[in-house]
Amino acid sequence: MRSFISNFKERLRLPRLFFRKPSRAEQIHGGPPMEFERPIPPIQWRGITVVVVVIVIAASAAWELYVRSIGYGPTLNDGEDLWTLRRRSVTPESVVIIGDSRGWYDVDLDEMEKGLGKRPIQLAMGGGCGYPVLADLAKDETFHGTIICSVVPRLFFAPPGTPPMERGEKAVKRFHSQTPAQRASQYFAFPLEERVAFLKQEELTLADLLQRLPIPNRPGALVPPRLPPYFGTIDRERRARMIEECARPGSELAKRIQQIWIPLFTPPPPPSYIPREQFMAKIGEAIGGRFRDTAAAIEKIRARGGKIVFVRFPHSGGLKELEDRDTPREKTWDPLLKMTGAPGIYYSDFPDLSGFNCPEWSHLSAGDSVEFSKRLVPHLRAALKM
Repeated sequence: MRSFISNFKERLRLPRLFFRKPSRAEQIHGGPPMEFERPIPPIQWRGITVVVVVIVIAASAAWELYVRSIGYGPTLNDGEDLWTLRRRSVTPESVVIIGDSRGWYDVDLDEMEKGLGKRPIQLAMGGGCGYPVLADLAKDETFHGTIICSVVPRLFFAPPGTPPMERGEKAVKRFHSQTPAQRASQYFAFPLEERVAFLKQEELTLADLLQRLPIPNRPGALVPPRLPPYFGTIDRERRARMIEECARPGSELAKRIQQIWIPLFTPPPPPSYIPREQFMAKIGEAIGGRFRDTAAAIEKIRARGGKIVFVRFPHSGGLKELEDRDTPREKTWDPLLKMTGAPGIYYSDFPDLSGFNCPEWSHLSAGDSVEFSKRLVPHLRAALKM
């Protein structure tokens, strides 16, 4: 009797690509199940391989030349794994820089090492809130070093669930959960990212390029503000340096970034489904909670012999006017120092720190970051009683 499997295969009539052709006897009388067979087509595989490799190399070279022509250059991607590698280098007595991108771009590690006697570890991040990193260092019972915390109020007091908080939280989470494969992947990425310009994971992906399409705001669908384009390089110590094109006075790149900061630092309107008074009260509660949580974290670090100093780095132009209006120091900076009891250095309070201009309104050029760091060191030593 013909088996059910044989009848099924005969009815299915699968192509010869997957099964050998049944013999005449098998077709008439059935027989054992047909054997799986996938023959390799008799074509010139070596020639096809060469053609594919040539096409890939040519396309990659063309894309590399194009992205360099529009201003990009080789640099490391500041991903969570790179941040984690630097976080792993923190020792109990390290000097650590945390906070936002101003503490990232405006600090020269060489000058800080000369003045402080230790080379700082750079843990500040672009568009990030410094509190999650501060809280993580407070929980680290072995840490009793020195923290230099950059404060941009709009970022430092960002409520939970916002991009600045999520960026800091994701970095800390990766530090505690990084797998060996993720760590190895970062080391393997170093040689390529340091030589190839188009490997910008946050700017040259298809998803990011699609987001640059000029889509206008619509009722009930506001387009989020764009992030600034590539204007700095990053090395393995996570030192950020502004590129020359952006640092050049009056450059088109600097002007374009200036106009991006304004909407990016302007808070969105309150949601329509919550009364404005209730919404503002919740924001006030979140900010008050951040003050209390920061004070508690600093107290833990101090109890172990650690130190912290807050620094307000330079900002210029229309962005300074916006920040001074929306987040005045009497409502952000002054209460922060009062509630935490920590020393602070506000650049405009010191003549030797207040004469710097930010080309794109938010960060110092590479040359100015060296001079600013040199002048900042004596104030840090005084604030930290070193």
